[in-house]
Formats: sequence, structure tokens, C-alpha cells
Amino acid sequence: MSNPNLVPMTILLVEDDEVDIMNIKRAFKKNNISNPLIVAHNGIEALEILRSKDVDAPKPKIILLDLNMPRMGGIEFLKEIRQDQALSKLSVFVMTTSNEDGDKIDAFNLNVAGYILKPLSMDRFISAVSTLNSYWALCEYPG
Repeated sequence: MSNPNLVPMTILLVEDDEVDIMNIKRAFKKNNISNPLIVAHNGIEALEILRSKDVDAPKPKIILLDLNMPRMGGIEFLKEIRQDQALSKLSVFVMTTSNEDGDKIDAFNLNVAGYILKPLSMDRFISAVSTLNSYWALCEYPG
């Protein structure tokens, strides 16, 4: 039984494609996922959110990361947060269209929690997000 006093974990989505952002929001709704979702459109914007000194701003513990983005791509972003002591422990799930072995190796070498290929069908996408939600619900994170 979950603790009703627990605040749902904030999730940071780092994604530049508006259609993918809408699909992820739709998949959250279909799966009744109530976690707050913050959207950053590239790695630089995501770092600004994560490093914000605003004490009232929610601090994401989970990141859904696309790899192919302008300004700062996903692998570059991962390298940056893994070198930052305050951010290095964040759980990062890559959600990308890239099926390149090099990208997968780079991502896992940077301690991603998972690497998910964006499926083409909405049903498969909703199913993938449901699986992620089950994982998040099972994990215990330090305060």
C-alpha cells in the first residue's frame, strides 16, 4: 500500500519533438500517471531546470531523455549530469528513435536506467510508458 503522504515524483522530459511530447503526455493520461511532468526542449534547457536555485521548483528524480536534439544532444547532456555531483544520481531513461549500437553503448556507459526505442504505434508506446510507471512505483528513492 502506498503512503498517501508521499508526493508523486516529478519527471523531467527532455524532448524537442512536439509530437513526441504530446504522445508522452497522452500515454501518461491513458495510464493514469499523475506524476508532474516538466518539459525541456534540449539539454541546455534541462540543465537550467535541474540547476535552478528556486526552492519552490520541483526537483525531478527521473529523466526521460531523447538523444537527437539541437543545442545539446542527449549523450552530451548525460555526460554533463554524470560529472555534476548534485545531479549524478538521477535516474535517466533514454527514449529515442536511435537504434545505433554506438548510442546504446554510450548511454549505458553513462549509467542510464534503460534504453527504449520509440515504437511506431501508439498502443506499444502506451504499453512502454505503463511498464516505466510500474518500475518507478516499485523503486524507493532517497528523500
